[in-house]
Amino acid sequence: MPKGYWVTIYRKISDPAKLARYAELAPGATAPFGGTYLARGTAAAAYEAGLKDRIVITEFPSVERAEAAYNSPGYQEALRALGDGAVRDVRIVAGLD
Repeated sequence: MPKGYWVTIYRKISDPAKLARYAELAPGATAPFGGTYLARGTAAAAYEAGLKDRIVITEFPSVERAEAAYNSPGYQEALRALGDGAVRDVRIVAGLD
């Protein structure tokens, strides 16, 4: 079964305090589902459209676990804490192996 990955792209951060609160809650909410952060930060280089947005890549044991983590009560609490503090895109993709 291939691993699952969250790819989160922050288009705009309007409230760093809300983002900080989210960042306190999210790791504890995703850990029970096997979530591990692989990368987090502003892009080191940008090509094509040239956007150097903040990116977070989180690995899970499977797509199903990634989806369960996103929909879990703990993660939904983290999202409520973030509220309108950021505009993001979140995608869940399957790994190749």
